[in-house]
Amino acid sequence: MSACAAVAIEVDGLEKRFGALTAVAGLSFSVRPGEIFGLVGPDGAGKTTAMRMLASVMRPDAGRIVIDGIDVLASPEQAKSHISYMPQRFGLYEDLTVDENIRFYADLFDVPARVWQARAEKLLAAADMTPFRRRLAGQLSGGMKQKLGLACSLVHTPKVLLLDEPTTGVDPLSRREFWQILYSLRSEGVAMLISTAYLDEAERCDRIAMLNAGTMMYCDTPAALKERMPGAMLEIITPDPRAAHDAVRGLPGVRGVLMVGTGIHVHVDSGERRTQIAAALTAAGIGIESLEEVAPSIEDLFLALLEQDGAGEGG
Repeated sequence: MSACAAVAIEVDGLEKRFGALTAVAGLSFSVRPGEIFGLVGPDGAGKTTAMRMLASVMRPDAGRIVIDGIDVLASPEQAKSHISYMPQRFGLYEDLTVDENIRFYADLFDVPARVWQARAEKLLAAADMTPFRRRLAGQLSGGMKQKLGLACSLVHTPKVLLLDEPTTGVDPLSRREFWQILYSLRSEGVAMLISTAYLDEAERCDRIAMLNAGTMMYCDTPAALKERMPGAMLEIITPDPRAAHDAVRGLPGVRGVLMVGTGIHVHVDSGERRTQIAAALTAAGIGIESLEEVAPSIEDLFLALLEQDGAGEGG
């Protein structure tokens, strides 16, 4: 390993083009051992393309990737033994049981039986899947398949874990258990790079890179990024969120409106707009159960930064 052992993943100037389309443009970041680093953004932001390049599935047009001290472009096969890559559709064998799938992936990496068996026992217990070890993978729920895929990815104790939108379509309970496994890997020093379109999951990461149209907008901790948000965020709880959304959308000082559960989040240039907004809703005959200034969510922040950078509301 190189002298840069304190950095598990180093990406510098990564680019990928498909004809006239630039999928990833000048992407640079680093991930430390034991850190959960998120690539966050909507579909088409370049997350999957970046993941594939790091996993040596796709070669970049420009840039440099170093994983666990190994130059991935110069020595892709050597780097693969240090990486575990879980794509959106992980390759489970549905006619094999949970245990047989894990054993198959352990054999691919020449993991001794006693080692993978102990590892599997620990991972399946963390995923609450111990009772299902003899069940065929094809008979598992979507969430259980993803947790099994993660167990298979971890059976050879990789230094770097690449997860491409692993919780898409997974039920909330399985998502929580999935993240609990990721948290447990911190103590093992595993560097985790996870891409997600679920902006609430970004709150769980140590640091995040916000991507849009192949370009990194910002990169920092969730807390530090929230401090960048201009203006203020108002939360309005109302019996008619859709009508409230339409009523405040064009008011002076309103930068953006987002539907959130039983209400709306209104991004304003100043918290002093509360009185004006309350008056507009009352005049429109829309009831207000509560109206208060709140801390922005990552979703609020992402939309606000798009607006700030001139990407428009549709971004």
